[in-house]
Amino acid sequence: MSKSDIRRLDKAIQNAERKLQAVRNQEMWPLEGHERRAILRAVAGGAYSLHRGNGTARADSKIDNLFGSAETRLITEIAAFKAERQRLVTEAAQDKAAKKSSGWW
Repeated sequence: MSKSDIRRLDKAIQNAERKLQAVRNQEMWPLEGHERRAILRAVAGGAYSLHRGNGTARADSKIDNLFGSAETRLITEIAAFKAERQRLVTEAAQDKAAKKSSGWW
């Protein structure tokens, strides 16, 4: 309800949007540990497949799917942060209106 809570959520939204942009650029740093390990497994599998003379299509599609799922996770996280922020702003406005209406004038 305080402004510090709203500022904290604004900072979390900003951070999540930075992570989302990095995932869209297929950077590894915003991924969680299990996602990083899965991507490294796919890269290793693709390298092995390439070494054997096969294509890397399966590994490439797996990597694309993993980045897509990370993007979806971050989008839902941002939506949840924005909904919580809106709830706090509405609650603060209602408290302010209640204080104003209960005044002497």
